[in-house]
Amino acid sequence: MNLQEKINQHLEKIYTAEDLLEAKQLFVSLLTKSKVHKNAAKPSEETAYLITYGDSFRDKDRAPLSVLREVVAEKLPDFTDIHILPMFPYTSDDGFSVVDYLAINPELGTWQDVENLAQERHLMFDFVCNHLSKSSDWFQQFLSDADEFKSAFISFDENFDSSKTTRPRTSPLFTEIDGKKVWTTFSADQVDTNAHDPKMLARLTEVLLEYVARGASSIRLDAIGFLWKQSGTTSMHLPQTHEVIKLWRTLLDALAPNVQIITETNVPHADNISYFGNGTDEANMVYQFPLPPLVLHSFISGNSSALTHWAKTIKPVSDSATYFNFLASHDGIGLRPTEGILTDEERERIAQQVLDNGGKVSYKNNPDGSQSPYELNINYLSALGSAEKLLAAHAILLSFLGVPAIYYHSIFGSRNDLKAVQETGIARRINREKLDKTRLYAELESNLERKQIYEKLSQLLKFRKNEVAFNPYGNQKILDFGERVFALKREYGKKTLLSIINISDEIVTLSFSGLDIITQTVFSGTLNPYQYVWISLD
Repeated sequence: MNLQEKINQHLEKIYTAEDLLEAKQLFVSLLTKSKVHKNAAKPSEETAYLITYGDSFRDKDRAPLSVLREVVAEKLPDFTDIHILPMFPYTSDDGFSVVDYLAINPELGTWQDVENLAQERHLMFDFVCNHLSKSSDWFQQFLSDADEFKSAFISFDENFDSSKTTRPRTSPLFTEIDGKKVWTTFSADQVDTNAHDPKMLARLTEVLLEYVARGASSIRLDAIGFLWKQSGTTSMHLPQTHEVIKLWRTLLDALAPNVQIITETNVPHADNISYFGNGTDEANMVYQFPLPPLVLHSFISGNSSALTHWAKTIKPVSDSATYFNFLASHDGIGLRPTEGILTDEERERIAQQVLDNGGKVSYKNNPDGSQSPYELNINYLSALGSAEKLLAAHAILLSFLGVPAIYYHSIFGSRNDLKAVQETGIARRINREKLDKTRLYAELESNLERKQIYEKLSQLLKFRKNEVAFNPYGNQKILDFGERVFALKREYGKKTLLSIINISDEIVTLSFSGLDIITQTVFSGTLNPYQYVWISLD
C-alpha cells in the first residue's frame, strides 16, 4: 500500500460524502508539493529534553534565541533536545494564542536563529493546532467571509448540544467577535480551529510538515484532546481526534522517520495513554502527567506507596513509543491525573503545602456544589522546599521508563517568582521568570543552592547517558523496599541497573549492596535522608 492509499484510509475514518472527496484531493496536492525528507535520531538513553521559552534567557538587547543557543552550549551540554515553547507572534497566554504559525516572534529573533540552534541540538516545536489568536490572518479571513476560510473556525449552532463539553477554563465556551459567535475553549482571544473543514485540516497538516522542514525533530501537539467537536459529547478524546494524529504519524513515518509526535493531554491517566493508539500508529510519546503530582506527594507525605502502586502499571509500549517524563513545566502541576490514584484528602494536603510554600491553587467546581483543587501553581523547588528533595525527585525522573525532560528553572535551581504574580495577577507566572544570563552565571558560582542543584543535576545527566539500561524502550520493574523508598530496576539488552531513592527525612537501611555508579563507591545498604543511588547489576 502506497502512502496516498494509507492517507486515504485515515481520511475515510474522519470524513464522509463531499468532505471526504475534498479531503482526498487536498492531500494528493499536499503530498505532491511536500519537500519534507528528514531522518531524525531515534531517542535513546542519551536523550534528554530541556523545556524552555525562546526568551527564558536575556542578555542586554541581543536576540533571546541567540542567547538561548549560548546558554545551551556553555552550560547545558548534556541536553540533546530543546523544547522551545511557542516562539511565534502571539497576543496572549504567554505564546499560546498564536497569530502566525509560520513566523518567528521578532522579539525572540529569526528563523535563522532557530536553524542555527537546530544545527547543534534536536528541537521540539510547539504546534498549537487546536486554536489561533483572533488577530490571526486566518481568523480575519473567516470574519470577512473569504471563500477558502468560511468554515475554518467553529460558529455557534443552536442545534449543537454542548452541555457535556469538557471545560478546562471558566471563561465562556462561545465568544462573539465582530458579529460572529465562535467556539473559544481557552479564552476569548483563542478561537478553536475547525478540523471538520477538510481545508483547515490540510492547512494544519502543511504547518506540521513545514515545522519538520524548518528543523523540528519533535512536534508537541498542544491541547490536542479538544481538536474535534461533536454534539452531545464531551468533545474530548473523540475518535476523529485520534485519527488525525494517526494520519500525521503515517505522514511523518514516511517522510521524516523518527520525528517524534508528542501529545499533551493533561487528563486522567487512562485517557492520556490512549494516545499511544496500538503502540505503533499514534503518538511516539505522551506526557507522563501523573508523575509530577505523585512525586510531589511522595516527598510531602514521606510515603512512596501511591507512586509505587501507580508506577507498577507503567509498562513498555513498543519499540517506537514511550513516555515523556517531566516534573516541572511552564504550566502548573495538574491534579486531575491523580484521580483514582490519590484520595481527596491527599490532594488537599498537597494543595495546603503549596499554599504554605508561597504558591497558588486553582479549584474546580464539583457536581455536588463543592470544590476541589485542580492545578497547583508553584516552582517545583519551592514546592518541595529544599535542594536535597529536588535532586532526589529528579533522580526518580531520570530513572523512570521513558525520555526525561527538565524545565530550565529546575536545572538552574530557581524559586517562586512572586513579584510576577503580584504584578500581573497571572498565577502561572510564578514559574516563568526570565533569567539574565550574566546574573545567572554569577549566581551559579555565588548562590550555593543554585550551584549545588545545577552541578548535581548536570552530573546525573552525564551518568545517565552512558547507561544503556536507561534506554527509553527498555524494561522497568518497580521494587517494594518499603514506603520510605522508591526503587526500580531498569533493563535493556544485557544491561541492568537498580535505582533507589529515599523520599523521607529518615535513614533507611536495606539488605542490599552494590557499586553506585554516581559516586563510584560501594553502597553498603544505608540511605541517608533523600539520598539516591544507581546500582550497576552487571
